[in-house]
Amino acid sequence: MATTDLPYANRPEEDMPGHWLLAKLGKRVLRPGGRELTEQLLTDADLTGADVLEIAPGLGRTAVEILALDPRSYRGVESDEAAATMAEGVVGDRGTITVGQAQDTGLAADSVDVAIGEAMLTMQSDKVKGQIVNEANRVLRPGGRYAIHELALHPDTLTDEQKTEIRKSLARSIKVNARPLTEKEWRALLTDAGFTVETVRFAPMALLQPRRIIADEGIGGALRFAGNVIRNRDARQRVLGMRKTFRKYRDNLAAIEIVAVRN
Repeated sequence: MATTDLPYANRPEEDMPGHWLLAKLGKRVLRPGGRELTEQLLTDADLTGADVLEIAPGLGRTAVEILALDPRSYRGVESDEAAATMAEGVVGDRGTITVGQAQDTGLAADSVDVAIGEAMLTMQSDKVKGQIVNEANRVLRPGGRYAIHELALHPDTLTDEQKTEIRKSLARSIKVNARPLTEKEWRALLTDAGFTVETVRFAPMALLQPRRIIADEGIGGALRFAGNVIRNRDARQRVLGMRKTFRKYRDNLAAIEIVAVRN
């Protein structure tokens, strides 16, 4: 994969969205709970023999793991054309990638058994979050499963002022208007759209901690990523800034997995 093909690849490092900057530097696992929580999410979603929709597959990393679980069919809907092209190259003839919006996938109602979304609802406004969750409800068959892996604020008792401070700090650091929710708020978002929450799991938000990087990327991948960070001064400043923000709020940030069933 050529880094010049990545979304925002030609934008200066100081302005790139954090997840695409990390991808440019060689990081492949970009989910807040890492590879381990993604694997648990896919297990809990029960994909074997299912018609699966992945909302915002990005570069196709999770698509590979979905396809390994032998679904009946796979479809990804990605809003970014460059990312869609890269995901299409990963999926090949084992599934379909289309360009479209998460809140308007173009799929027929009641057409899939499982909808999966990772680290994308967090990046949306409250209004768009609701639209995306409603779209997932629309395309799922009755009893279908909506599985998400997102960033959560902790604990539920954080004040509005505290939540605003954390969200603003994240937005400044990752150059994306991130709006993570508390567990209670994530649950309410899903139940208000007609889902019943069945499974909730948490993992530390340790995306840029050395132990997590090695676990997600392997030793070779971790060394390549570290070498790219060291050689690129502007990117290094951004990565260190993101890591500082994650560490500052480490007691208030976590990765969350939720599997909910359409009523």
